[in-house]
Parts: sequence; structure tokens; C-alpha cells
Amino acid sequence: MTKNLHFIFGDQLSHSLLNLRHADKKNDVILMCEVAEEAEYAAHHKKKIAFIFAAMRHFAKELSDQGFRVDYVKLDEAENSGSFDGELKKAIEKYQPQKISLTEPSEYRVWKKVLHWQKIHKITFEIFPDTRFLCSQTEFRNWAKNKKQLRLEFFYREMRKKHKILLDAANKPLGGKWNYDIENRKTPKAGMKSPTRISHKKDAITLQILDLVEEKFQKNFGDLLPFHFAINRDQALVEARHFIDELLVNFGDYQDAMVAGEPYLYHSLISCYINVGLLEPLEICKMAEAAYHAGKAPLNAVEGFIRQILGWREYVRGIYWLKMPQYLESNFLNAKRALPEFYWHGKTQMFCLSEVVKQTKEHAYSHHIQRLMVTGNFALIAGINPKEVHEWYLAVYADAFEWVEAPNTLGMALHADGGIMASKPYAASGKYISRMSNFCKSCRFDPEITVGEKACPFNALYWNFLQENEDKLKNNQRLTFVYANLRKMEKTKLAEILAQAQKNLAQIAANKL
Repeated sequence: MTKNLHFIFGDQLSHSLLNLRHADKKNDVILMCEVAEEAEYAAHHKKKIAFIFAAMRHFAKELSDQGFRVDYVKLDEAENSGSFDGELKKAIEKYQPQKISLTEPSEYRVWKKVLHWQKIHKITFEIFPDTRFLCSQTEFRNWAKNKKQLRLEFFYREMRKKHKILLDAANKPLGGKWNYDIENRKTPKAGMKSPTRISHKKDAITLQILDLVEEKFQKNFGDLLPFHFAINRDQALVEARHFIDELLVNFGDYQDAMVAGEPYLYHSLISCYINVGLLEPLEICKMAEAAYHAGKAPLNAVEGFIRQILGWREYVRGIYWLKMPQYLESNFLNAKRALPEFYWHGKTQMFCLSEVVKQTKEHAYSHHIQRLMVTGNFALIAGINPKEVHEWYLAVYADAFEWVEAPNTLGMALHADGGIMASKPYAASGKYISRMSNFCKSCRFDPEITVGEKACPFNALYWNFLQENEDKLKNNQRLTFVYANLRKMEKTKLAEILAQAQKNLAQIAANKL
């Protein structure tokens, strides 16, 4: 009889898991499984599936090499049941364990499964907290209690203090400020290119996975090759160190910049590795902090990077668990239009959207401003159904897991949660994209024109969005000036703009924009 059966999920590829630390190499079994329900619950990008399965198989091999008894179920095994439920049931029948041990899952839908397992299986379940996160669910609930607004900035400061990151001897922020975001908005320079990025050598395991994905998921979105991802901790650390040593110095200044043909610029590309557990957030924050103290990167870059991990990542996870399961139904602005087809094929005359979708298709990646201010902004001002947008983001990005993607999409990008996360909708006209990118230079539309054949669709849709949602947004203090301008607008001009917007919306629906 097996003493303990340790169930490891595909985003828990960390040797620091508490249940793994309690695993007995002689008497326990570790269960890992590739199942169809996980690969198919969203229309995942081919690269995303390949990355996760390859990382899982390498992690299982590491455990086996360390002497653990590992039962690893491959997707293409004839006996594969296709579900976590089925594989757990088979493992219980096979090993007759005294106890099931696991680390709390990161997503609500999997947590519901765990609760169901506890009801139907007459076995003790031991569920450990996921200590890779730097703020527990209980800690976040306590922080959020009795607060009218759950603003990132104040949560972030608490995390800095708790983990003693970028503080001086008096526990004050280095440089005298908590946040240097205002210094991180430089427009891209002409000819700006991303430094050469790392492509990892593919071993037999990875090549097998690539063949598997090509065979089983050939209809899925995205390009499978070339495949550059790190698939184990050692490779992920190489990427992290490369970012810290070579890219962090410029990350701060240009983190909001967008350049055609350059999906990466100075971004780290490590979020997917943190999200599956190959890297841990605190170690990355400390690496960045050490770079500042060593004079390798300026404070605005280091603080901005750490804020994304220690602040934003922990904050969205807290919001997710605080508000689920109702959060997925959020639609404060009652947006109902269908997701445009070009979100999948990229065939649109709007160069910014075409370019970002193209980059997403090729890389399963797009940096945060492209997600927020191009695809997200467009979906917001065009009134696209939040659930359809959420499903798209969840599918197409390698780092997208529901706990991090849903709040970013529904809260930050679409304001569907009514302001739980963002103090105002992140709606913008084409002028923002023109200022922060070189996209508009390649577009048939002009960001300076609002009405007519050459008018940038973002412009009329922006004003139409404000008009459509005035009842819900007019009392937002951060939109006072915007609505004052809307009310001052000459009626004939406004009518022309709204007519232009309706024309654009009809073109979107007909897949002709």
C-alpha cells in the first residue's frame, strides 16, 4: 500500500512545493498527468500547449532522477481517461493510498474539482498552501476587508514592506518614492530593435512534444514553430539572468513602447516560467534588486519590473480569489457585441491590431501595453462581450492562466468589473497608439482624423464609447474633464462622429474593417 499519493498540477513545476517536501521517496507516489480536458478547456495556442507539456515531462524526469516514484500519464496513452477525475480515480485504485496530498490549485475550476474529490473519495486529503505566491488568499482578504477601493498602489507598498524589497535602513522606499511609473513611458526611438533573444536547444522530450502537438492540435490557433521556450528551471534561469544583465537597464524607459516587427523589445519573457513554477517570484525580485545595488540598472527600471511581480501579479491573484466565481460573469458596461474575427486571423486594415494579432499568433506573446491598449482598448471601446474577450486572452498567450488573465482582462482592460481594479476605464483614441508606437506609420488610417474614409476607427469608437456609457461613467471623477469636453462638442460634429462609429461597428460585424 502506498502511504501518500501526491497530485502535482501542470503549473506547479517547483521543487519547493510543500507537499513535495513532505514526499517520501520509498513509500509515496507522485501523480502527474496530461489530460485532454486541460488542453481543450480553452482554444489554447499550440506553443502554450507544447510549452506546458514539455515543462511537465522535464519536471517529472527531474523528480524520477532524484529517486521519487513518479506516475506520469501522457496525453497519447491509450488508457488516458482524458480528465483529472479519471486519472485520480485510476491512481487511487492502483495504489490504494492512505492520503491524497496536493498544493492548492491556482484556478477556481480546478479547486471545485478538489472539493468534489473530497466528497466522493473516502480518503484523507491534505491540501497545502501555495507558498510560491507572496500573499496568501487569507492575507489578501484581510487587507481588502472594509476597504471601499482595492487599489494596487497601497497593496504594493504593503508587499514591499513585508518582503523588504527596495527599502532603505528606515524602511522607506529607495529614492524617496514608491512608484516611478511616470518615468517609464518613453516613446520608441526610430529603428529600435530588441536585443537577440535566447532560443533553447530542443532535446528528445521536447521534440516528442512538438510532434504530439502538431498531430493532436493542428487546428488550434498559432504557430508551433519556431519554438524557443525554456522547458526546465535551468533554462528559465538562463533567461532570467539574461534579462537582468542585458535588458533590465532599458526596460523601465521603454516598457510601454510598441514597435512593428518587435514583439519583445526589452521585456523579460519570463512570466510564463513564473506562472508554471520554473521560476519563483521572490527570487526574481531579489535578482532585480541586486542589479540596482550593483549599478547595473536604474531605479525606475528595477522598481517598475518589481512592481509587476511583487505588486501587480499578487494583486490580481488576490482579486481573483476574492471575487470568484461571480467575477467571470462581470459585464458592468453591458457590452454585447461579438468578438471580431480578426482577433483570430489578424486580417484587418487597422495595422496596430493586425500587427499585435500577428505577433500573438507567432509567439504566443504580446507585452502588457499591447494587450491593454491595443487589443484590450479596442474591445472596450467597441463594446465587445467581456466573456468572449476573456476566452480569447486565455487561449492565445502562453502565460495565460485564469487567475491572472481574468482580472487583467475583465477588470483592467474592459472595466467589466465596474471599477474593482481600475479607477477608470482604460479607453483611448488612436492618438495614444500613435504616441507610444510606430504602428500608425504603416496604417491606411490616420490617428489625427476622426471622420471620413481615412479616419482611425479608434477615434470615433472612443467618443461613441463615452456616449454609450455616459449614465454609468459620468460621475467617475477621473473622467470629469473628458465628459466636459463631450458636452461642449458641437452637436453636428458629435453626430458625425457617432455616425462614423456606427459605420465602423457595422464594418467590424461584417468583417470588413
